[in-house]
Amino acid sequence: MKYLIILGDGMADEPIASLGNKTCLQAANKPAIDKIAALGRSGLLDTIPEGFAPGSEIANMSVMGYDVPKVFEGRGSLEAASMGVAIEEGEMAMRCNLICIEKEKIKNHSAGHISNEEATELILFLQDKLGNEQINFFPGVSYRHLLKIKGGKKQLNCTPPHDVPGTPFADVMIKAEADEATETAELLNKLILLSQELLENHPINLKRAAAGKDKANSIWPWSPGYKPAMKTMQELYGLKSGSVISAVDLIRGIGVYAGLKVIYVDGATGLYNTNYEGKAHAAIDALRTDDFVYLHIEASDEAGHEGDVDLKIKTIEYLDLRVVKPIYEEVSTWSEPVTIAILPDHPTPCVYKTHTCSPVPFIIYRPGEKADDVMVYDEFAAEKGSYGLLKGMEFMKTLIK
Repeated sequence: MKYLIILGDGMADEPIASLGNKTCLQAANKPAIDKIAALGRSGLLDTIPEGFAPGSEIANMSVMGYDVPKVFEGRGSLEAASMGVAIEEGEMAMRCNLICIEKEKIKNHSAGHISNEEATELILFLQDKLGNEQINFFPGVSYRHLLKIKGGKKQLNCTPPHDVPGTPFADVMIKAEADEATETAELLNKLILLSQELLENHPINLKRAAAGKDKANSIWPWSPGYKPAMKTMQELYGLKSGSVISAVDLIRGIGVYAGLKVIYVDGATGLYNTNYEGKAHAAIDALRTDDFVYLHIEASDEAGHEGDVDLKIKTIEYLDLRVVKPIYEEVSTWSEPVTIAILPDHPTPCVYKTHTCSPVPFIIYRPGEKADDVMVYDEFAAEKGSYGLLKGMEFMKTLIK
């Protein structure tokens, strides 16, 4: 038996008035996903342990079967693994967004989804101006970058920028949660303010403003941690080999620590215009040799953060037509069966433009296993599924047999 998880990041939502109180999943035309729901069994999964914010790092680690409270060490250290940046003893890593601030408020978390080329130039500029033996910036993808602090302390209260659009940035700057982290908090807040001075009139930002685009005029560090100690999925679940496919450094980094091979797909962007077909073909090819493939599609989450209902529906329909349909049609002809699971990691409701903690709907289709009575895939249909409500690691333990 082989195993494939297709994860549509942030697909789940809440009823939307303009859709007749349907969710995006209910409104979307998704015949391939609904077919798999009818052939499989459904349920709800609580991916966010008590006391944790509903970030993608937490939710995806839960889906992959990790005991998050025991192994989580911040988003930055996970993304560092994907970027090939070592986290040494005594170093703290943080996600470092490039964001847009307008009239002293956080306009968006992504600097208008800045391009890789523009963002890399800005991050290298900041490294030249602010970097030293203690402080180092590393360019990532689009608005997502990495900051390492030697001697940094992780006992910090940091606000993810995607949680607070429209909020005065000064109200959500970094606070120490322990006396030993005071110096680190002060350093990080100083870097935020210095970055604003340096970036505001950088030629790239002047060019973006002239073109009517959002400026990348501030950094925003968050999710601090040290190097995590994670067992591989091979060790945890007896898998022989596995791969992860994603446009997002965070997911690739989790995959690295999980012992999965990272597969890069040309044209994978993390947005609605990602290379869906390329990801589907990569998953099919990986399943020919690997026991397990984790296929992550970011697009619905970004649409949710934008509050764009029509775009979110489109991303779900693209996932159905351009990923789920070709994969199912191919692997259903194989002699070795492939178990397919479909789910989001967390909801990203368009009305809130951020993640929530509500349980997410999932399907597990295991060839030869009797189906339950659920015929479509959405938040409310899954409530009636035979798996009921699972929590965290229970999903992976249920999937792998």
